[in-house]
Amino acid sequence: MALSRGFRCCQRIFSWIPVIIITSVVLWSYYAYVFELCLSAYLLVFHACFVMFLWTYWKSIFTPPSTPGKKFHLSYSDKERYDKEDRPDVQKHILMEVAKKLPIFTRTTSGAIRFCDRCQLLKPDRCHHCSVCETCVLKMDHHCPWVNNCVGFSNYKFFLLFLTYSMLYCVFIAATVFRYFLKFWSGELPNVQAKFHVLFLMFVALMFFLSLMFLFGYHCWLVTKNRSTLEAFSAPIFQTGPDKNGFNLGFRRNLIQVFGDERKLWFLPVFTSLGDGHFFPMRTQSESRNPLLGNEEQWDEDGGSDEESELFCFSSSVQSETVQFPRSKLPTLFSGLR
Repeated sequence: MALSRGFRCCQRIFSWIPVIIITSVVLWSYYAYVFELCLSAYLLVFHACFVMFLWTYWKSIFTPPSTPGKKFHLSYSDKERYDKEDRPDVQKHILMEVAKKLPIFTRTTSGAIRFCDRCQLLKPDRCHHCSVCETCVLKMDHHCPWVNNCVGFSNYKFFLLFLTYSMLYCVFIAATVFRYFLKFWSGELPNVQAKFHVLFLMFVALMFFLSLMFLFGYHCWLVTKNRSTLEAFSAPIFQTGPDKNGFNLGFRRNLIQVFGDERKLWFLPVFTSLGDGHFFPMRTQSESRNPLLGNEEQWDEDGGSDEESELFCFSSSVQSETVQFPRSKLPTLFSGLR
């Protein structure tokens, strides 16, 4: 027991090494650019990029990943029933009963409700268990060692901005130091210490830019498709089967899902993503995915009228949105289409 605790403690300490490396390189670049090269003409823009980089990096690291709420945890009675039952079919039925009251529409490959044995909870859509953080993370994208944190619903926007301002920081340094880099090769830089800083500023800036460029491009593609890294490798499974575009709402609405409605806040590391991470709008509205129809029993228990519970849904091919009409109004509605 003590050995496992010591191992976990060492693991947590070593997990900060990538963050320390990045922080050290950035602080050295600040010293070399401001105090050694003294490029005063560019200091205003440099400090703006530097501050935004540090701000987004800080938010990516220290924003805790969002976890499922209490309503997704099994109650004491349900947990006792689940643990005492050895038959998988009965366990599956217990989870299905609990899930009827929750906005859960994705399934396992066998069609069962996704359940986390470690956290003892029903997984919301797009939620996954992180073995490093030892918890279930809402809309988990991946665990990033460079921020020593799980990238998910709570900090995905911060992570994207971190990549953006990291690239801008690298490009700005490389662009403004390039002429001194040429002087270095032509022998016009007499200061030996300045030569060292110019050489490594260019090398580090270009190296980080190239590595960030591919990662940034990949995540931009994910945002436009409204997918996470995990969903890009394994499509989410609905009652009708796997659908890699199940959460794809279109380019504009996909951006709004991550960055929010206020465009003036898109490039600031403040949380503006839509929703609470437990439920996400889906591309197609069918009986297996529509919250109203998928939880029909729950709505009946809440006292909905017969007319409200009998809704007819059809999809508009123009706007790809679902319109609902009471079944009693259908003759009047379609009579005008003849």
